[in-house]
Amino acid sequence: MNITTDFLVIGSGIAGLSYALKVADSGQVAVVTKREMSETATNLAQGGIASVLSSEDSFAAHVRDTMVAGAYLSDEDVVRMVVQRGPQAIADLINWGVRFSKKDDNTYDLTREGGHSRRRILHAKDMTGQEIERALVEAVKSHPNITVYEHHIAIDLITDAKAGTVKVKPNRCLGAHVLDITESKVHTLGARVTVLATGGAGKVYLYTCNPDVATGDGIAMAYRAGATVADMEFMQFHPTTLYHPRAKSFLISESVRGEGAILRRKDGTAFMEQYHELRDLAPRDITARAIDNEMKIHGDESVFLDITHRDPDYVRNRFPHIYETCLKYGIDITVEPIPVVPAAHYICGGVKVDRWGESDLVNLFAIGEVAFTGLHGANRLASNSLLEGVVFADLVAQRSLARIKEKHHPIPRIQPWDYGKATDSDEEVVVAHNWDEIRRCMWNYVGIVRTSKRLKRALRRIQMIKDEITEYYWDFYPTSDLIELRNIATVAELIVRCARMRRESRGLHYNLDYPERDDANWKKDTLIRKKL
Repeated sequence: MNITTDFLVIGSGIAGLSYALKVADSGQVAVVTKREMSETATNLAQGGIASVLSSEDSFAAHVRDTMVAGAYLSDEDVVRMVVQRGPQAIADLINWGVRFSKKDDNTYDLTREGGHSRRRILHAKDMTGQEIERALVEAVKSHPNITVYEHHIAIDLITDAKAGTVKVKPNRCLGAHVLDITESKVHTLGARVTVLATGGAGKVYLYTCNPDVATGDGIAMAYRAGATVADMEFMQFHPTTLYHPRAKSFLISESVRGEGAILRRKDGTAFMEQYHELRDLAPRDITARAIDNEMKIHGDESVFLDITHRDPDYVRNRFPHIYETCLKYGIDITVEPIPVVPAAHYICGGVKVDRWGESDLVNLFAIGEVAFTGLHGANRLASNSLLEGVVFADLVAQRSLARIKEKHHPIPRIQPWDYGKATDSDEEVVVAHNWDEIRRCMWNYVGIVRTSKRLKRALRRIQMIKDEITEYYWDFYPTSDLIELRNIATVAELIVRCARMRRESRGLHYNLDYPERDDANWKKDTLIRKKL
């Protein structure tokens, strides 16, 4: 089936849905999402969204905190632009129906998180993402110009080069081939503007607090289509995920530390003052390395996050979701500390875009975690991600609305998906094995602390697995598992290649062979682009 639309949005988190709502009055919008519309990383976000709303805060302070957290690799002009647009982004969310937590005097209840010098985090108790996703989903469902394709996964982007329209220069994105997972059929979606909002890539690692959808699809597709990818070595590990045999990497929000929780060893000793002047409110890269080091030194399976000194009623009211979830696993956080370990959380690199969110492939935009905007540098400041998603959704909307008004080449007739001699896969066990091997390899060799030898081994093994995948990928009908496996293999290779390029330690990239930050040679981004 061939479908044409004005705007194709791949992904249904805060970035994709905000964009859809911004452009829907000006054309037809198709939103493609590979699970239910609300099954996104946004929906799982607990902490909140950062913005300067208090008279005790300032744009300059938020910019400074972001630059420090990003180890001064962030683009300061981009940081300033995003920070200054923050209040309007919050206003947009509120206008779409988001209900942030307020204090008794009806002002917003601002909290603080690691790396922030002021209270500037808006939240909806400890279920901020769920509240944002609820409001955006309701708004999208009520708009007549937006069509949502749930249980559809994008396979590959369609470009002029791929479609054979070589006379059109420069190369444009024309849409995507998309698999209807339920019907096992591939559809062709042609679009005048294509927006990647596919989220992150935490599932590349064995342990992650990301949802199952976080398989790096947008990054992999953009790279295969010829777009530049940047700074993939900077994978953020969230310092505090629940350590329990039955818990699936449940995240303990950084706002728990923002409200006074203390990280302790098994014997009760607080240890963060040994690692950073902000102690338990240190940025995530430093906190994750500190916890990793403590576990290795003392041979413990976890450290402990202690908020038992706060009033029990306050804890239950401020963190109801965390309280109830921990209680389900037999942990009452009002009377006992929470066992926590780091887990893969957020990729700071991605598809390189300009300040209007456009990649170097014409008419292909990227917003949210899939994009590299220059905001996060070598380590994302807590709660800046949701802010980035809304701010760049607006910028991309402005640019794409202007783009469709320009004189343009019509979308050529795109050939339907060629199944060739493909058959039903009888290699599901191979897919599962490859998936597991990639994730274990990345966790063991490309984790919180790295060495050049480990990175070399990881690249060699992942390239072998990629070759195995290539051998059988085109032999079988596409399935979501096979598509995702192909994507995590691609993203894993990009992470390792970028990590091998950066011969220093900065932010989230810590290499024991190059333990110092080298501003003279490496205060720059790592860039990779596939030769087509």
